[in-house]
Amino acid sequence: MSNHSNSLHTIQEWPDLGIVLSDGCRLSARVWLPQNADHHPVPVILEYLPYRKRDGTAARDALTHPWFARRGYASVRVDMRGNGDSEGVMDDEYSPRELSDAVEVINWLAAQEWCTGKVGMMGISWGGFNSLQVAALQPESLMAIIALCATTDRYHDDIHYKGGALLNESFGWSSQMWSYSSRAPDPALRDDWKEIWLKRLENEPHLISTWLRHQHRDAYWEHGSVCEDYSTLKAKVLAIGGWGDGYKNTAPALVQNVNGAKGITGPWIHKYPHFAIPEPRIGFLQEALRWWDCWLKDEPNGADNDPAYRHYLMDGAAPQRSYLARAGRWLADDAIGWPTQTLYLSGHALGQGREKFTRAIASPQHCGLEGGEYFAFSAGPEMPGDQRHDDAYSLCFDTAPIVQTTDIVGAPTVKLQLCVDKSQAQIVVRLNHILPDGSATRVSFGVLNLTQHLSHATPAPLTPDQEFDVTLCLDHCAYRIPEGHSLRLSISTSYWPLLWPQPDVAKVTVTAGAIDLQIRPTAVEAEWVFPEPDTDTPWQIEELRAPKQSQTTETDMNTGIITVHIDRDDGKRRDSDHGLISGSRSCEWWIIHPDDPLSAHAKTHWTQEMEREDIRLRTETTSEMWSDAANFYVKGRVMAYENDKLIYDRKVEDTILRNFI
Repeated sequence: MSNHSNSLHTIQEWPDLGIVLSDGCRLSARVWLPQNADHHPVPVILEYLPYRKRDGTAARDALTHPWFARRGYASVRVDMRGNGDSEGVMDDEYSPRELSDAVEVINWLAAQEWCTGKVGMMGISWGGFNSLQVAALQPESLMAIIALCATTDRYHDDIHYKGGALLNESFGWSSQMWSYSSRAPDPALRDDWKEIWLKRLENEPHLISTWLRHQHRDAYWEHGSVCEDYSTLKAKVLAIGGWGDGYKNTAPALVQNVNGAKGITGPWIHKYPHFAIPEPRIGFLQEALRWWDCWLKDEPNGADNDPAYRHYLMDGAAPQRSYLARAGRWLADDAIGWPTQTLYLSGHALGQGREKFTRAIASPQHCGLEGGEYFAFSAGPEMPGDQRHDDAYSLCFDTAPIVQTTDIVGAPTVKLQLCVDKSQAQIVVRLNHILPDGSATRVSFGVLNLTQHLSHATPAPLTPDQEFDVTLCLDHCAYRIPEGHSLRLSISTSYWPLLWPQPDVAKVTVTAGAIDLQIRPTAVEAEWVFPEPDTDTPWQIEELRAPKQSQTTETDMNTGIITVHIDRDDGKRRDSDHGLISGSRSCEWWIIHPDDPLSAHAKTHWTQEMEREDIRLRTETTSEMWSDAANFYVKGRVMAYENDKLIYDRKVEDTILRNFI
């Protein structure tokens, strides 16, 4: 624990500090810092995002940034160019301009009279990504970072592609940003808010078009992927992730490849771990403070000597679409990697037998309905469900009931010998925990576009019916299989709505295979104890509309078409401090026919609301995506309303050639 923990400062807040960049663009920063910082300078902690500090991240900012300020830091939330209360327009995620802006911001902050010249950078998701990417640029004042729920590999391990297959989250996230960036600055802060808003609406990109033009691993994805050269990371790195999140591999990758990096992975979804689910939560702010005190204040508090990787081993549990808590224990390891146990595929079995077999699968297109969200973000039904439903459309290989409790820790590796009857196909491999009642919980999974089995940069058509070998690295996990339970390896050729389908139905025939599991010695009790969560005072609001969420799956019995409909209302509230009213709602539709991959269709509709006194602003955005055998088709529309009058309307349409996707 930091020796500053009991020496709290009286703090002040600056809600709209202007940082003017070299091209004249003004970024808006919200700053919390000790009142005496102008006479006793402090280090800076920067969080740099497009998500709007005035309303979008206000709830989590209230818990976090004042807490650091009371303990001797200037904690700074900056709205990126083209978002929130900042000027300019955004061109893409993690663009060179975004990163160069961040370096300018860091240099500006370090030069202020209230800063010691040392800066740390932190953030979750987008903020974790750009913390890593900015650190790779090595600004002189950036001493340390904390990256949560981020990635080192923008092509293989983000929300766009996985194993060379197209993740539907790419379309979903594009639709969300199409809406997020359509919002106006707060009129209370800017006289020219409407001019900024209209310029933003005219220029914001429909990002799915950009991402679909880069279907393979090229220079576009290499930019910002710190895995291309880990040696560029000179700042001290603390990486944090969650087993309920999509970014499970980042903390282990950084610990393995960056000198002095530390990692923490808990049971959590895509949230900060001092308020995330499933519990147990941890005292993230206290852990972060130790990191900042060590590297920004040079305090010898032992943070640099913590175990390299602290991770939560989850007890095997029945499948649920949402967990409030997961039983388990914390592990503390100085290195990553454990002895490997190899299990072989044989007939319908998974074990030590190696008999020859031939089994084929051509999954219906709706296999995957129990796959859950790519990264769970709320307490709604977003986690993977009972895998028996998808196993019915998969090749399944089961172990006998295990005779001894087994802790699987690390990234399972699967090797298969197979052939395909078409020139392209994709496979999904899941490792499932089978309970005595037959229910199945997903432990880990991996995806491979088979045309990229030799190279993600240069795919090539498959030779039909010619046998070849593939290797898949499944996601990292830490999971206990109880005595008497079993494991199952499941292989399918589709996984909707997580993956966009290939253009044709392909039959994959498997003739041999094995899975390598890293087995850690059984942990009898917790090997690490974190402090209990602490926070600052929660955001003070008046709730005007309560949040709610629903998800349904419907089958049209006349046509056979299946629709997954997700309806999320984030509610509406008034900020009790400055009075801004904000609210949002989104709907998603994922539509497919089990027999036709070209029937895949995705649609979204987002509404954003903002009100202040006699000003009522609203944006409505829609996005749509479908494909035939040759092309992807996308379209979008953004409409803006002032006091219920339509003041802006723009439509975009695009056609993008499919290229082995």
